[in-house]
Amino acid sequence: QVQLVESGGGLVQAGGSLRLSCAASRNIVNTMGWYRQAPGKERELVATITFAKSTNYADSVKGRFTISRDNAKNTVVLQMNSLKLEDTAVYYCYAWFKVDTWGQGTQVTVSS
Repeated sequence: QVQLVESGGGLVQAGGSLRLSCAASRNIVNTMGWYRQAPGKERELVATITFAKSTNYADSVKGRFTISRDNAKNTVVLQMNSLKLEDTAVYYCYAWFKVDTWGQGTQVTVSS
């Protein structure tokens, strides 16, 4: 079992930046990442990163968001720049540890 704890969500104006952090309760040697779910929509991939730090991004966030991880500290960070109204969602930290594992979610609200 592993627990994922997110932090860093909040309210920001369009064009601003936020940094989301996720701490795992134990070492994760598999893929970690971030997903998001907006009201009335399905959960969607934002970005993932492997233990070797290979990254993958949704087309909608490429060039604006950066995912990184610190394997020694069991953390993954999502730096979000140039935020848009459509980035408003609950963001969930993800890790694969025998099963799909999710954090509790953190709200990101982008205002005009």
